[in-house]
Amino acid sequence: MFLTTDNQIKWKKMTVAAVVTAVLVFLGIVWFDKPLFSAIRGFNCGLWNLFDKVFSAKVWLSVSLVAAIVLCIKKYVKSDLNLRTTVRDSFEKTKTSHAFLILYSILSAGIIVKILKTFIGRARPIFFEALDMTGFFPPSTDWAFNSMPSGHTAVTFAGLVMIGMLATRYKVLTWSLAILVAFSRIAIGAHWPSDVIFGAFIGMVIADIIKWQMMKKAK
Repeated sequence: MFLTTDNQIKWKKMTVAAVVTAVLVFLGIVWFDKPLFSAIRGFNCGLWNLFDKVFSAKVWLSVSLVAAIVLCIKKYVKSDLNLRTTVRDSFEKTKTSHAFLILYSILSAGIIVKILKTFIGRARPIFFEALDMTGFFPPSTDWAFNSMPSGHTAVTFAGLVMIGMLATRYKVLTWSLAILVAFSRIAIGAHWPSDVIFGAFIGMVIADIIKWQMMKKAK
């Protein structure tokens, strides 16, 4: 989204998007989160619960890590097996591969989101539904007070946006799926709309910056 075809970051566009995201998150907190959350909750169904499991940070990380390791081993096995051939050499040859780029994006998004969740400490919508209570209680590592930003949304956008950049023919599909995952987080009652907006922005930015940095180093 913020990366050109010749691997340059559109800094102005990213800055504008950051400001728009900040405004939307603020408006969500003070205005539209409650009514929009209540409206979307009416669309809850079993499909969204499946999304909850399939697109979790743990699943994303596990799948991408296995793919990256398999690729590294495959490269090692195909190379000349002599004293100069090491695992490090294989890693150097594959670190800018698609599997590693996706892994870097997901891992980076997961770490950043975890830190933000702890220091923001936003109460999840379950308190609103059960007690009509909302608010922020930082710092907190408790799941109940780790609503903002949405981790599922962040890692899914990081992974799928990266896949879309690497395989452009599937870009529409990856973006559509990422948006559905973000919608599902609200529908099952796990996050506020502003949580997923924030998470989606983080995922997009991480994917762009990772690809920009790694491809620049590879030149």
